Amino acid sequence: MVKKAVLPVAGFGSRMLPASKSIPKEMLPIVDRPAIEYVVKEAVRAGITEIILVSHSAKTAIEDYFDTQFELEQQLADKGKDKLLAEVRDILPEGVSVISVRQHRALGLGHAVACAAPVVGDDPFAVLLPDVLVDCEGLDEDLGTMVSNYQASGAAQIMVEEVPAERVDQYGIVALKAEVPASGDSAPMSAVVEKPAIDQAPSRLSVVGRYVLPGEIMGILAQTPPGAGGEIQLTDAIATLLERAPVEAYAMRGRTFDCGNKAGYLQAIFHYAARHPELGEQVRAMMAAEM
Repeated sequence: MVKKAVLPVAGFGSRMLPASKSIPKEMLPIVDRPAIEYVVKEAVRAGITEIILVSHSAKTAIEDYFDTQFELEQQLADKGKDKLLAEVRDILPEGVSVISVRQHRALGLGHAVACAAPVVGDDPFAVLLPDVLVDCEGLDEDLGTMVSNYQASGAAQIMVEEVPAERVDQYGIVALKAEVPASGDSAPMSAVVEKPAIDQAPSRLSVVGRYVLPGEIMGILAQTPPGAGGEIQLTDAIATLLERAPVEAYAMRGRTFDCGNKAGYLQAIFHYAARHPELGEQVRAMMAAEM
């Protein structure tokens, strides 16, 4: 069973400066809660009960957010602010734990994931990049489907979506053994390449930022040399895994928002604010007035 998820949060968020100079980019709010909460809740809905933050000494605010703040809860209870109290307590659902391990040097995504090896052990696990929000409103949850597919077939699952040809050199790109799967389905992969040149890309299917992987990948990461950008790339380790075991590309149903850059962050705010249960009507009116 897939019960663990690794969230790499150690990066400095240079694309979100100056806001990220003193606030972890993962703590920047999307309407009324930080982006990282959306990602953790996504993992919880997929059946994850152990969240592993791969963090940095300057990012203790993320750990604090998921901790209990007794004084605040007591004050809300004393003042009869039951709705707010329930929202604060629901930040981390009962039965779900958050722990943190340190990435002392920024050596790439593969290195960040490998930092969680002592906690993951030999267990299968998910990886969720916290810069990316995945909204599946009204649809079956993508991550939950990936977990189910992994548990049914034993094949690692890599979430993908199609990007324009001129942008393939910005992403990890996968090659398939057969046709591109329909949304919500998986298909066997034959290769994955990190940021290929446009004329060398095997497809236009980019890795989105959600993975379900076997514990075996940790041993592979430990032996993976630096790749693109001089960093240890998770895609390189997945390419090695492909030589030993099946790996499948999962065609996502939902919509992604890249909150690691300012335009994507603002887009996410507009999207989630427009359907907020309390603010949505007012927000939609404001947005229409600005058009």
